[in-house]
Amino acid sequence: MIAKGRFDVPDGLNEEYYQISSDIIQSFNKFRPPLDIFLFKEEVGRVSPFYKVGERLSKERIEMLAELVKEGLIFVSRKDHPVYVKHIAYQLDLVLIDRNLKESEIADIFLEALTMRIGEFFDQPVGVVMEKLWVDLMVLTEYLWNDPYRIKALSRRLHKEHSLARHSVNCGILGLTMFIHQKGAAFAKGEITRNHFNRLTAGMFLHDLGMTKIPIFIREKPKPLTTDERTKIDKHPMLGYEMLSKLDLKYKEIEACVLEHHERVTGKGYPQKKSGRDISSLGRLMAAVDSYCAMITARPYAEAIDPKQAATIIAQDKGYDPEVTRSIQAWAMTLK
Repeated sequence: MIAKGRFDVPDGLNEEYYQISSDIIQSFNKFRPPLDIFLFKEEVGRVSPFYKVGERLSKERIEMLAELVKEGLIFVSRKDHPVYVKHIAYQLDLVLIDRNLKESEIADIFLEALTMRIGEFFDQPVGVVMEKLWVDLMVLTEYLWNDPYRIKALSRRLHKEHSLARHSVNCGILGLTMFIHQKGAAFAKGEITRNHFNRLTAGMFLHDLGMTKIPIFIREKPKPLTTDERTKIDKHPMLGYEMLSKLDLKYKEIEACVLEHHERVTGKGYPQKKSGRDISSLGRLMAAVDSYCAMITARPYAEAIDPKQAATIIAQDKGYDPEVTRSIQAWAMTLK
């Protein structure tokens, strides 16, 4: 990560700081940026403080800052990465502009942004909120379209604590990981269209849409569900499917993820009791991913299971597509 100013960055500098672009600096509060800012002094080959959080920049210093950014002399500390993540999460398209972020740092930002956006949408599942989530999902597909294997850094950051939003993000990320693992050759040959990729991505993240219609006291109940509560839960795929029309999301890829993620190849799933290849490939993929992601997080009614053990459990369950469970096992074996 070498700065693109008119100087050579000393070895080690880019490990402690990253250079800020004009687009990023303009996204900050003009007078009170949210993190410390540093100036690279060429004559001594070091950075020195330019602005400290809590201060207020004058108009003159704002203009000076803009010029210094153009010259490539302005940096922020990687120690402030958590602050930077939260800032960029609200303007996610900036990750496509900032060339100074590492893939691991971009993955942190995507996780923060998508969890926040999905949480907002699940709290208020209406079109205007969906539009904001869709924009961020399309930033993700743009990022992955140029290099699908960037998903690897994201897949190393799955949430460990359960909530509906966190579970949905985990399933979206792992679902994409499995899809890319299985379709890598098709990507390379240009056999995957962008529209298809956009829609299946949305479907994976929104597969549990119908759960927003289930009372939270049932979703997070720490004790066994009653028969009536279980019946309500079992309706969530159909409830989600019915919501798609109102949200203008009637695409076959999204429908498959929402409607089929609880179907089982043995025919013992729900809501339609489909079996084998009557379940779409996306439905079979999301069925295994959904169950796996549920097992590896700490839920109110169950402790988290070790990722490798969870992969073994679903691989032994004949209700899941063995091609998908083998992919999950192979991925889980790479985890430390």
